[in-house]
Amino acid sequence: MTMRITKRLWVAAALAAAALAGCGDDGASGTGSVAFSTWGEDYIEQEIPAADLADGWSIQYEKFLFVVRNVTVADREGNVGARMQGSILFDHTKAGAKPVVTFDDLEAKPWEAVSYEIGPVDADTALDGATEEDKALMLAAGASVHIEAIARKSDDGGEVEKRLDWTFSLATRYAGCKGDKAGKETEGVLVTNGGTDDVELTIHGDHFFYDDLQAATAARRFAPIAAADADDDGAVTLEELGAVRLVEIEEGTYGTGSAGNINDLGAFVAALSRTIGHFRGEGECVSVDP
Repeated sequence: MTMRITKRLWVAAALAAAALAGCGDDGASGTGSVAFSTWGEDYIEQEIPAADLADGWSIQYEKFLFVVRNVTVADREGNVGARMQGSILFDHTKAGAKPVVTFDDLEAKPWEAVSYEIGPVDADTALDGATEEDKALMLAAGASVHIEAIARKSDDGGEVEKRLDWTFSLATRYAGCKGDKAGKETEGVLVTNGGTDDVELTIHGDHFFYDDLQAATAARRFAPIAAADADDDGAVTLEELGAVRLVEIEEGTYGTGSAGNINDLGAFVAALSRTIGHFRGEGECVSVDP
């Protein structure tokens, strides 16, 4: 009788130990890390080819400056596990993924509420790919995003070029981020015991040229932007875009969906500037005011 009781206790203890070990393996206990990086894809590093626009233009970026701040990892109840301190000014025309922030010693569990911001530069903003001159330009404008690009199109008369030099100061928080992780759509991040979840904050440079703010069928177009060059000096300014009413554009839809007070092409492009932030490639976040 005594032998049977002892054996049962030993078996129970062994099963409990195995269960605890299993919890550690699947991320239900312990701690792990999340490493955030950012990348601008080939559209920013190389070009948006003519084959990918509806009207035969191609677009090559010379600068793509933006500021990342306030990367935050929280759970579904709003408990914050970690938040980035400071901000970084990136130039995504420089090749490769760039580190943003790594959070260590996070509790191993799902953290479903991940967000980050693109907002104006400040005096203490760090640099990655960007220069001190870039930072001075951004500071002077109170800017969060600045792009410089050349658009080109070949026709019977030769090649036409239009230059872009656009600066945006709106801050945007990308919240409720979710994206593909190992073939499954995942909200936020998953921290496993002793593991690291590598997360890319992907920046989509083609969004400036969509012809609809919300429709999944939006096409990339440049012809209406090129036509806005009223003084025909080869540079299309935001002021010139502001003089073009959306109802006057014949190509594309230029729909605004539920967005209000967007009546001209300048306001339309400014609204598109707030849609450039994505998550794990094509994953989506909700764009809101910080």
